[in-house]
Amino acid sequence: MCTFQKLLIAVPVLLASLVRAHAGPALLFDAESGKVLYAEDVDDSWYPASLTKIMTAYVAFEAVKTGKLKLDQKIVVSEAAFLQPPSKVGLGVGHDLTVEIALQALIVKSANDVAVMLGEAISGSEAAFVEKMNETAQRLGMTRSKFVTANGLPAPDQASTARDLAKLTRAVIRDFPEYARYWAMAEMRIGKIRLQTHNALLKTFEGADGFKTGFTCDSGYNVVASATRDGRRLVAVVLGEPDGSSRAIRAASLLEHGFQTQGWKQLFNTTTIDTLEVSKDAKPLASIRTSVAAWSCNDHPRRTRTAKKIGDLKAKVAAVKAKAKAAQEAGAAPAAPAAPAAVKQQAAKNN
Repeated sequence: MCTFQKLLIAVPVLLASLVRAHAGPALLFDAESGKVLYAEDVDDSWYPASLTKIMTAYVAFEAVKTGKLKLDQKIVVSEAAFLQPPSKVGLGVGHDLTVEIALQALIVKSANDVAVMLGEAISGSEAAFVEKMNETAQRLGMTRSKFVTANGLPAPDQASTARDLAKLTRAVIRDFPEYARYWAMAEMRIGKIRLQTHNALLKTFEGADGFKTGFTCDSGYNVVASATRDGRRLVAVVLGEPDGSSRAIRAASLLEHGFQTQGWKQLFNTTTIDTLEVSKDAKPLASIRTSVAAWSCNDHPRRTRTAKKIGDLKAKVAAVKAKAKAAQEAGAAPAAPAAPAAVKQQAAKNN
């Protein structure tokens, strides 16, 4: 047992504080029974970001099951797929992937271009595929979800909830166990290209075997994380964390809590994802961009400090130039001034 897990067991107060520290929705449940072990704001509307790809994969798995797709079938990179922003595989227009490799890239790399490729292969266009996603969501009881894109890239109306994402994840585990290894893959290769997962728990948490991460500035850092110990599989849904580390820590804390409180303590717990009372004050969809730590989302202090350092470097360089110019005007033949150490370091980085 790792030090982190021992800490969670030995200091339950710390565990509780980690679970409650952030206002984002969270849900912990048993994958087989659907029994809820922890729930917080599970009906709040939230941007799912790349957790959307769990639905994309589910619909693709169905297409393989019905014969619409074959795992060894090749699908082509269209112009629409090529133009998707990262995260993506990045193959050029006209290149192709097998459906099997595409599914792995969708899950492991969270490839936006591959999501569009799969959607086009199944339904002819991304728009038609999204209709199928929404039909599937309604069939699975995801009553508060709406999908607008196949990959989860920002769209004003694209929304889900922790409860709905739990229903979807449980459906994937139940209906398509043959693809379990895809969700547990920490990395994969496409030729010489090595693609690695964004799910830190797959590399650090005992028993981790899935599932999917997601991030946009509006959604914050999301994750559906699963782990299995002694034949018991638990799943944690964590939405809206400010950074990737917080996302992983909160998910790990919830899962560890679940594994440590199993047994007789849960005998009289009959609340499931489906029977958990719907919140009467569930919050509407809203951006949390201002609380996200990613430098690309806001003008955060880290970015400000970087700008200040650059400004200081420019000031030092200007001072050196001014001193050299003054010496030259005075008729001296100055030696080449040594660049300040900070300037040298910056030059090394630029190279």
